[in-house]
Amino acid sequence: IMKTLIKGGTIITASDTYEADLLIADDRIALMGADLPAEDAKVVDATGKMITPGGIDVHTHLELPFFGTVSSDDFYTGQKAAAFGGTTTHIDFVIQAKGESLHQAIENWHKKAGSKSAANYGFHVAITDLTDEVMDEIPSIADEGVTSLKLFMAYKGVFQVDDTTLFKSLMKAAEAGMITMVHAENGDVLDVLINENVSTGNLATEYHAYSHPAWAEAEATMRAVALAGIAGAPLYVVHMTCEESVDQLRYGRERGLPVMGETCPQYLFFTVDNLCQSDGAKYVCSPPVRVEKDNEYLWNALAAGHLQAVSTDHCPFMYEGTKPIEYEGEQYQMAGKELGQGDFSKIPNGMHGIEDRMLVLWTYGVGKGRISPNKFVELTATNPAKIFGMYPSKGVVAVGADADLVIWDTEATKVISWKNMHTRTDHNVYEGWELIGLPERVYVRGQLLVHGETWNGEPGGGSYVRRSTHAQIV
Repeated sequence: IMKTLIKGGTIITASDTYEADLLIADDRIALMGADLPAEDAKVVDATGKMITPGGIDVHTHLELPFFGTVSSDDFYTGQKAAAFGGTTTHIDFVIQAKGESLHQAIENWHKKAGSKSAANYGFHVAITDLTDEVMDEIPSIADEGVTSLKLFMAYKGVFQVDDTTLFKSLMKAAEAGMITMVHAENGDVLDVLINENVSTGNLATEYHAYSHPAWAEAEATMRAVALAGIAGAPLYVVHMTCEESVDQLRYGRERGLPVMGETCPQYLFFTVDNLCQSDGAKYVCSPPVRVEKDNEYLWNALAAGHLQAVSTDHCPFMYEGTKPIEYEGEQYQMAGKELGQGDFSKIPNGMHGIEDRMLVLWTYGVGKGRISPNKFVELTATNPAKIFGMYPSKGVVAVGADADLVIWDTEATKVISWKNMHTRTDHNVYEGWELIGLPERVYVRGQLLVHGETWNGEPGGGSYVRRSTHAQIV
């Protein structure tokens, strides 16, 4: 048995802060207490350091074919970036192709992930072709540990489902103890606005935001909340961006509906002003970044518990895909945001975030007094584990839990640059931002994956996480 004893650290959970020693035996936390004996364990001194559960990012798109190209992180580079940012587990979206069964789609994603993965990962399935056969197949994917579905209320003609389909799948998923996730924007409205702007020559990057108004998100959110209420089905609204839509979620929650939502770091920091910059394409994601009042509102909503998690929607694209970059000594090149030069509607939608999430939330959330350290753990690890059927093996520092742990040096500093980060792309939207508090050691299932700037992970060393049904509503 491989043993590691972490001594003298301050443990932070969603509810408590206390000092204790931690004994890791193989891949789990075996003992916690004061002054544990070292015996045959490797001792790590964590005095003055903080220990949190490894971050869980429940919204990522690695190696995703989209907008005529492919997102630039694969399951190796994305998980390496995640680990350096204190995230040890992520859930990626399997996208069902037209005519494909859900099992085939999951199989395809296992092939992408298996040989490359270096950390923990699970899958959601995004359903794009909901035939009667596929509807009947929904309960059986839970046997594979996939217990969440995603449906799009946007991307008309590509992914968008109608209300009949959404309502039927909510009922079917609830019956099987699964949770339904929605991308909540009114796709019919978006389609009209995008076409109108393109046809009248409004092609500048900021028209991406003007074609995706906040009320189109609010309307779809309320519709999804209402349908979930009728179906008695758990609902999780992804990447919420604005006051209008979160208010709809709150309306449902205040009336006892089993509905939850997340936001992402980009919606806490950036606005349409960033889209107006010469490099505005870097900030194009869907739904779009909004206005300053929404940044502030979302921070308050996180602190107050109106939103349940912070994920990333990590879907990075190269900014200058015509130029190769070097990653781990290899040349990498992939078409990117330049595909939409001169036409906002052709810019690949997506931003990086898997490495940045915990770091910017710690410095600019906890560090600025916007959220407490315990709330930080709740939003980035504990709630995601509870909502998506991984608790209590993940998302908590407790005896018997998986040894997915981060030891933070709260005094360490760094200035962000795309060159000192690990996402396989050619830019970072947080370029030049100062961080205070960095992961010093990151353990995944008891293995020391990251130690300072040293990377010990390897492709194929990761683990698929089978998630359970009937997860908690938080």
